Amino acid sequence: MRLSVGTSQALPIIVVAFVAAALLALVLTPLARRLALRFELVDRPDARRVNPVPIPRGGGLAAAAAFVLVGIAVIVARGGVLPVGRIGPLTTSELVALIGGGALAALLGVLDDYFDLRARWQLLAQLVLASLVVALGIGVDVVNNPFGPGVIRLDGAFEVAFTVVWVLGMINSINFIDGLDGLSSGVSIIAAVTLGLINLTPGIDQPQVAIFCFAFAGAVLGFLRWNFHPASIFAGTSGVFFFGFTLALLSILGSAKIAVALLVLSVPIIDTFWIIVRRVAQGRSPFSPDRGHIHHRLLDLGLSHRQTVLLIYGICLLLAVLTFLLSGSGQMYAFLAIVVAFGLVLMFLTRRIATEEQANGDAEPDGAGGIGDSDA
Repeated sequence: MRLSVGTSQALPIIVVAFVAAALLALVLTPLARRLALRFELVDRPDARRVNPVPIPRGGGLAAAAAFVLVGIAVIVARGGVLPVGRIGPLTTSELVALIGGGALAALLGVLDDYFDLRARWQLLAQLVLASLVVALGIGVDVVNNPFGPGVIRLDGAFEVAFTVVWVLGMINSINFIDGLDGLSSGVSIIAAVTLGLINLTPGIDQPQVAIFCFAFAGAVLGFLRWNFHPASIFAGTSGVFFFGFTLALLSILGSAKIAVALLVLSVPIIDTFWIIVRRVAQGRSPFSPDRGHIHHRLLDLGLSHRQTVLLIYGICLLLAVLTFLLSGSGQMYAFLAIVVAFGLVLMFLTRRIATEEQANGDAEPDGAGGIGDSDA
């Protein structure tokens, strides 16, 4: 992979930002855990969750705090601008959206961690975050054309609608895959590093955006030390809001890298898509919880908790490699192909597991099982 000419200027800042954010999150996460226990922000076991004992949540606050503090330090150290790359420095509005919006996302998420809000209120909070992005003049004004060469330009209501859908989609994709220890945080790190490296290539040449990608990756990595299986703290809604919102922003700042984000985050995005389709087809709310996610299916097939997480990490890493091998339109074609393939795999896993459960149920005497067998 060839790097841009501005990389040499940004590389020291990238390294310092990554390490500083990781160390901060590493130190702050145990403090967040104590606060969570004090205020009883705890995930208790139930039929849908896989944790056998109560685990404190809200750890995303530590990662968010580390990212925000390092982000502010970078801005101050560079005199408010990052004069590297051909595009130029990030604007004040973009920095406010990235740093301020990330902090707001974590704070709105912690309200759900504490009050256990209904889905409609979570959606309202997500709309507030998406509206902030639009209000600050940030949007997706161009996407690669999946049906031919060139791009599709968006303006006016189309740009606003696409931006809102993109922010909501990213948050919910991370939210829906946040079902196993370290899964959402690890996938977010892979996505952030991929976006950071893409920003350092000659075709993009936006090392100023890459700095924040690696600061984010470092913050989440420091948190992952405490979140990987067996986790001592969960990201909680504060974490998934912060992860999803920040990744959404990092993928559209400067020149939009929607195709890159779609491909590297194919697993959570497509899992979310098919889960919503299945729930709606069954006449249920798309936000109703169940055990139909890909990570649940892999557990049902006999994989261990850690094996399932590492397998999904591996798939995301392979998809990340593809982003460097394919062009913009090729990335979109690959994503569309994965949508179909993923749907077929999910259908196969669902039918196989249903068949096995039915066979086991038929073998049991009347009255056996039943309670606890259905989704939460």
